[in-house]
Amino acid sequence: MPLRKWRKVKDGGGDGAHHNSLFGEILDWMLAPLLFLWPISIIITHNVADNIANTPYDKGLAESLRALSQMVSVEQGEVKVSFPAPARALFRSDQDDVLYFQVTDLIGEVVAGDRDIPWIGAPRNLIPGEVLFRDGVIQGEEVRIAYLFLRAFPEPTSPLVLLQMAETRNKRGDLASRVVTGVLLPQFAIIPLAVVLVWLGLSRGIAPLNRLQRILRRRRPSDLSPISTVGVPEEVRPLIVGFNEMMGRLEENLQAQQRFIADAAHQMRTPLTGLRTQTELALQETEPRLLRRSLEQIAGSAERASHLINQLLSLARAESSSEKIYAVERLDLNVLALEVVQDLFPRALVKHIDFGLEAAEEALIIDGNPVLLRELVKNLVDNAIKYTPVGGQVTVRTLGTEFAILEVEDSGIGIPEGDREMVFERFYRVLGSGEDGSGLGLPIVQEIAELHRARVTLNPNPAGQGTLAQAVFPRSLQPRTGEGETLDDVTPSE
Repeated sequence: MPLRKWRKVKDGGGDGAHHNSLFGEILDWMLAPLLFLWPISIIITHNVADNIANTPYDKGLAESLRALSQMVSVEQGEVKVSFPAPARALFRSDQDDVLYFQVTDLIGEVVAGDRDIPWIGAPRNLIPGEVLFRDGVIQGEEVRIAYLFLRAFPEPTSPLVLLQMAETRNKRGDLASRVVTGVLLPQFAIIPLAVVLVWLGLSRGIAPLNRLQRILRRRRPSDLSPISTVGVPEEVRPLIVGFNEMMGRLEENLQAQQRFIADAAHQMRTPLTGLRTQTELALQETEPRLLRRSLEQIAGSAERASHLINQLLSLARAESSSEKIYAVERLDLNVLALEVVQDLFPRALVKHIDFGLEAAEEALIIDGNPVLLRELVKNLVDNAIKYTPVGGQVTVRTLGTEFAILEVEDSGIGIPEGDREMVFERFYRVLGSGEDGSGLGLPIVQEIAELHRARVTLNPNPAGQGTLAQAVFPRSLQPRTGEGETLDDVTPSE
């Protein structure tokens, strides 16, 4: 019966459901080899016992065979066996086993003894007078056979006389059984004791995991502080360290959400207050011209509030951990840039901006989420159009190296060197720009770039006035491994 059928599941629960158990897995790997090796040890013990039993009885059988050889002689080319009747009776009598003997002459004919013993040829490298042993069967019963060869004459090439003596294995089997019983009986007591000791040892070994479980259950839902690793076993410490790191990331995520809510509430308060004030003033106006101007101000404030809300939602989507489970697709950066340029062309046309796209000749394939990547490109191009004066120039460019590169070059007001890092902070706006903005466009770009293992930089326009924004993406050079990949699976090309 498999161990998994009867092992106890130590999971701290009581719902009766089937669970994977670390305790059970370790118990399986410790006891299964033990139970597998036990039958092997029995077989080995039995073979050792047979060898032990053969040794003394082989020695006695060899002595009887040598005694028989003293009674064999060759006279005028004829093999003769002369032994007294008591010796013959000795060879024949035994309380437990039957003893057989055989003497074969120079031409292989049985001279004396039993014909049931199988004849055997002389082995290579024969040493006359050396007793050899083999196993055989006589009348359906297993026997142990001792045999030796004698030379009929002193010459090395003289014919051989074969002497054999066989004995049934009853005494040997009894001795081997006693040896096996003496060895195996203690094991029947030792193995259950070993199982109990292994069980107790494992229970004590996984006690730190049970303590960790109790600590976690006692915690309040809002308690994200790290768990102390003092006194924790080395094997459990990596688990606690990894758990503490996860709790730290969770706390950062919660803090980011809290900051987002606070920032959103603060940023929305101003446009809503302005809308309410402008609406109250419009309600008091009776002159059509002033009323129209108030309504235009209300429309502008509503548009800015709508833009701010959209930017806040984009930032929340980029920051949200749930965004990381969005499906990753294979995209061509050239196609993505073209779509954004087509969408924003009317805005550039209103400001009479020389607006164009310089696309790479090769496909720039990257892996990422199309919604977020489109938002990244759109924010970079939108910023360039917004801060470029009437009649200026904005160029969107894609380049292919070992990376896929997106560049947005404008002839706008530029960004002072001291502000180039600060503009990636949310709600930070460069003073004196003369343009309304939420201060969220570049933070959104930064968040999305980090999700895609990309790098975004802002530098002066090498062609003169303005800014050169550059986003560098890892190219997708390997075939996709399958469906279900996420942004966490996107890795840069080396």
